[in-house]
Amino acid sequence: MTANLAVLVSGRGTNLQAIIDAWEAGELPVNIVGVLSDNPGAKALERASAHGLRTAVLVAASYPDRRAYGEAVVGLLESWGTEIVALAGFMRLLDPVVIRAFPGRILNIHPSLLPAFPGLHAQRQALEYGVRVSGCTVHLVDEGMDTGPIVLQAAVPVLPEDTEETLAARILKEEHRLYPEAIRLLATGRLKVEGRRVIILPER
Repeated sequence: MTANLAVLVSGRGTNLQAIIDAWEAGELPVNIVGVLSDNPGAKALERASAHGLRTAVLVAASYPDRRAYGEAVVGLLESWGTEIVALAGFMRLLDPVVIRAFPGRILNIHPSLLPAFPGLHAQRQALEYGVRVSGCTVHLVDEGMDTGPIVLQAAVPVLPEDTEETLAARILKEEHRLYPEAIRLLATGRLKVEGRRVIILPER
């Protein structure tokens, strides 16, 4: 039994590549039904096409407002038979209409240990704040910005000589490890949400 997975992207697509690699290695019980971007120039689209995956572009400026864009996203995802959505560097806050169409079935990855440093430039925020440990978080998406229930986290030390770029690169390695695992847990029905807590159920 496999779940139909759609991936939403905006940029380079390194997390998309990690998902594709895990899928092609037989480690993910999903069928990748398509890759959607809001950016026609996203390198992630090239990555998807190189693996024979269906791609689509919906540019937000082509729609009158955020709700209309969200409805277009839902329509496309539903036409693909999508069951699970993974945001892999998708740089647009989803309209509630998208979240309500896929309740508890949208994952996002963020380069900090949430709830610390939500939003953009999380690595820069971590360095400016002077934390000694940062990392990444995979969470279920709700209607806030990076506020949904936490599924998995990985810690990364912040070194004295770190720049935004070096810290981001180390965190990214953990993202590539963590995200396919979180997708696998969701696809196999092993995530149970109790309030803000996510319980990981044992393998059947």
